[in-house]
Amino acid sequence: MFDMVRAALLGVIIGTLLGGCGLARVQQPSREEVLDRILPSAVQVVVEQQEGRRTRAGSGVVLASRRTDGQTDCFILTSGHTVSDIVGRKGVFVVFGRDRGPVKKVAATVTAFRETADLDLALLQSKGSQCLPVRAGRPPLLGEAVWVVGFPWGRHMTLASGIVSQINLEDGADRETASRLMVDASVSYGSSGGGVYTARDGGLIGIVEGYSTARVSAQGANPPWYIEVPVPGQTYVTPLSDVRRFLTEIGYVHLLDGATGRMPPASASVGER
Repeated sequence: MFDMVRAALLGVIIGTLLGGCGLARVQQPSREEVLDRILPSAVQVVVEQQEGRRTRAGSGVVLASRRTDGQTDCFILTSGHTVSDIVGRKGVFVVFGRDRGPVKKVAATVTAFRETADLDLALLQSKGSQCLPVRAGRPPLLGEAVWVVGFPWGRHMTLASGIVSQINLEDGADRETASRLMVDASVSYGSSGGGVYTARDGGLIGIVEGYSTARVSAQGANPPWYIEVPVPGQTYVTPLSDVRRFLTEIGYVHLLDGATGRMPPASASVGER
């Protein structure tokens, strides 16, 4: 009799544990749900001459939004080298809705940018009803699956998958302060500034900084031409720790609250131009 009672109790415990695991699996978002979270936050960044001729294109991520005077202020994060030489000479625009439309191109201003050896970031601001901010993710793990969204060669939105292939932990740093990440998802020109998200839940872990290239040249001792091509699997990523440092420097660190579900305050301080 005692053995029967013990076996019954054991069965209840096992069933409860299995049921809990099953519940956790149900609550885990599907791939389609994750993509629905991240794709609307991806925008294309376009640089044009005053006459409207496009001179450069990049990628960006909606970091936060704020309602003021009946309009939505949209804050976009991108790479610094995308906009570093345009202030006062060229126009910059962001294109919303490239994931499914309708597409809308909106003028933007460069609030601040950095293009240094250790920081390559820019913050843009625009008005837009299609402004859908990203959600900040936790520090990634080595080998964690990721999605990368960008607009290579200034064309269509492109989704690439991969893993976190390197985490730079210099000087005894931990994952919270890692200065650089690498993912093995292949990108190309125009993808800089694009978002890198965890495949598990769609949290933003950084933006594309650049990629390694290899020189391919014509044969001979003095080849007349060469081209630089991306090295597959060596995509450098600016992590959120550097994003926070950049936003702190320019007085906009509160925008990260928008990436965690809270609106930034209405009285934002003015950044550098």
